[in-house]
Amino acid sequence: MTGLDLRPAAERVVVVTGASRGAGKGIALALGETGATVYVTGRSRNEGDAPLPGTVGATAEEIDRRGGRGVPVICDHSDDVQVAALFDRIRQEHGLVDVLVNNAYVVPDHLADKGPFWEKPLALQDQFDVGLRSTYVASHHAAPLLVASGAGLVVNTSSFGGGCYMHGPAYGAVKAGVDKMAHDMAVDFRPHDVAVVSIWMGLLRTERTAAAFDADPERYGAMTALAESPEFTGRVIAALADAPERMTWSGQILVGAEIGSALGVTDVDGSVPTSPRGFLGNPTTWNSAVVD
Repeated sequence: MTGLDLRPAAERVVVVTGASRGAGKGIALALGETGATVYVTGRSRNEGDAPLPGTVGATAEEIDRRGGRGVPVICDHSDDVQVAALFDRIRQEHGLVDVLVNNAYVVPDHLADKGPFWEKPLALQDQFDVGLRSTYVASHHAAPLLVASGAGLVVNTSSFGGGCYMHGPAYGAVKAGVDKMAHDMAVDFRPHDVAVVSIWMGLLRTERTAAAFDADPERYGAMTALAESPEFTGRVIAALADAPERMTWSGQILVGAEIGSALGVTDVDGSVPTSPRGFLGNPTTWNSAVVD
């Protein structure tokens, strides 16, 4: 199979990590709407397991209602054994993965607090485990299955925090790290026609941001109009997976609003999100040198 011979969307096997709620849930729903089989991972089995609403089962059920097949998998992405078991199950059930979305992320308390990093809890380093390291581990276990697909796609969800100061050095290091992983993994995957990109998402209307908006409308009020739905990024990923020229973007950081516009993707309300590049800066560019 080549980039010009892509599997139909309804036959694809997709994995979205960290999809009980937030960006992951929106991405999983949008990809499920194409008819794909979507493995939904997360730690929330029952409502109340986390402070915010959402479970892997609820996301999977909504995928079913939208015409796809949702497969809920309880998986703690800080546990390598559980991650290995996830992909071993997929190997036994399907033998391949067409799309992997690395979205699992620990959002520590006080992440968005103002002030220098040393006045915030040391627990902010948890992002290095589920956020940075988890992206590498999931990609490692998924790699043979992506190669087996013949035309795979890996997406690391990221943000403008990879290029500007945002929420402090721990958050920035994780986002810059998954961006660089996408670039370097793309080098290894290119001979196998597997594309790897990092997508800088805009401000999303998630359960978490909705709570923040309600708690401090003076601080966030003007930002609500700029927010994207969590499903917008999923629509962008679906369009990338369908694009015969997807390998031309492999290894790059893509601004979600910009690549969405290029691929003719609109948000759930029909709007076209605006790129924050003008005030948050440009994505990192990489040197083309390859040192084995």
